[in-house]
Amino acid sequence: MRRPVYIVFFVLVGSFGLLQRPAAAQNAPVAITLDEAIQIALANNYVMQQTRLNVDNAQAQIREAWGQVLPQVDLQSSYTRNLKSANPFAGSEAGGLFSSFGLIDWLAYNEDARTDTDPSTDPISLDEFFDRRQAGLDEAGLTLGGGENPFSVPNEFLNGVTINQTLYNGSAFAAIRGAKQLRELNERAVDRQEQILIHEVRTTFYSALLAQEQFAVVEQSVDRMARTLNETIRLVNQGIAPKFQRLTAEVELANLETQYVNAQNAATKAVDQLKMVLGIPIEQPLRLRGELEAADPGLFVNVSTQSAVAAALERRPDLEQARLAVDLRRVDRSITQAQYLPRVDLFANFNYIGRVPDNRTFVTSVDDDPFTFRSETESFFSRSYWNPSINAGLRLTWNLFNGFQTSSQVQQRQVAIDQAQLDYERQLASVSLEVQNALRDLEAARRRILAQEQNVQRAALNYEHARTRLREGVATHLEERNASEQYDQSQLNYLQAVHDYLVARSAFETAVGMPLQGTDILNLTRN
Repeated sequence: MRRPVYIVFFVLVGSFGLLQRPAAAQNAPVAITLDEAIQIALANNYVMQQTRLNVDNAQAQIREAWGQVLPQVDLQSSYTRNLKSANPFAGSEAGGLFSSFGLIDWLAYNEDARTDTDPSTDPISLDEFFDRRQAGLDEAGLTLGGGENPFSVPNEFLNGVTINQTLYNGSAFAAIRGAKQLRELNERAVDRQEQILIHEVRTTFYSALLAQEQFAVVEQSVDRMARTLNETIRLVNQGIAPKFQRLTAEVELANLETQYVNAQNAATKAVDQLKMVLGIPIEQPLRLRGELEAADPGLFVNVSTQSAVAAALERRPDLEQARLAVDLRRVDRSITQAQYLPRVDLFANFNYIGRVPDNRTFVTSVDDDPFTFRSETESFFSRSYWNPSINAGLRLTWNLFNGFQTSSQVQQRQVAIDQAQLDYERQLASVSLEVQNALRDLEAARRRILAQEQNVQRAALNYEHARTRLREGVATHLEERNASEQYDQSQLNYLQAVHDYLVARSAFETAVGMPLQGTDILNLTRN
């Protein structure tokens, strides 16, 4: 049930003003009609607000479901300190390769010497080669590192971005459909909660009016009894009436005053209950505008049970909610069945790797002379330490056997579908019964109104006759008081009948699916 945005805005602004007024202004009673109470409740009622939050939550679940098929971007950064690294060539002959690098340098030097045109350059022995190289290092004040694992770097840095895009994931696509179904289901729940809340506000408003009307009747009865007591006291003082009549009148007045206090308390509590339903502060004084009357009690006399049930099956949001629950269970089964299918993802990794030694100073030969050396130092961010790494590919994941778990889960989802279908059928039968009972209660309440309306007229006439006969001296005060009590009771019965009719009418409209107005009622009577 949707209402224009401007009405909701007006209600929100008005209710906000009601809640935010200064304390002095809140002491002044606020007059409110039934329609105004309904509008305020639709905006402020706690249950209504919670039901709307379910729609917001379902919308967030839709965005979450879509997130499973949107690109996933992860940023990672790490630092590793290698305190001691194992020799990757331990146990193999390759480990001796690095200890023979000096021999390779000696062989390369002698080869150059043999091919050199300068006759002063002759090949030398291995020992002489090592001696001359060591002398060059000593002269430069340098040493060559030895005995260390050449593959060991103390500091390793990794900075990377990983992108993953799902190309096919049956579970994710089904989850999106399920989230949309859930949102629609919760929207129907909001619609139904609005109808239920309108009925609750009406019922509470009518109960508050009834309590106030009952209080007014008791108040009139106390006033009449007070006048009767004064007249009785006068007659007793004149010696016309016995004293026990005065005592009797005093006892009856005291009893009525007790009823007066109880009726006043009941009226206050009924208004407080209405405030609770409306969602406004309990301390805010409230005055009800309206009368407890049944306008056109024969409005639904011509409505058939068949047409009323048909209207309910068409309009009730909770029936649509139950049907959507069946669809939602089917989507849940689809999510589980998707586990039979493969998942395909596209991925790409962008990494920037740094392997930085603690000592970035190294020894190098001068002008390719193997016996003359100098030292150089690389910066921390030297390109020799930092290198990019990029890779991309496709990933297919397909579970071929998981111990029959998926098939068992699919079976469970099917059972849930069957249960939801049974709930839907039971809801159909329940709605039909609810409409029939509401229509019967409405007709019974209408008949009680007609009977009590005539009874009030008879009781009023009887009371006037008793008053006239008392003035003429042909009736006693006891007869007049009995007539007064009958008149009061008939008024209370009539008010109760009107209240019951109004509640029954609201219950019937709620059972049909919405508050009924002109064309709605006409359509029901024509069917």
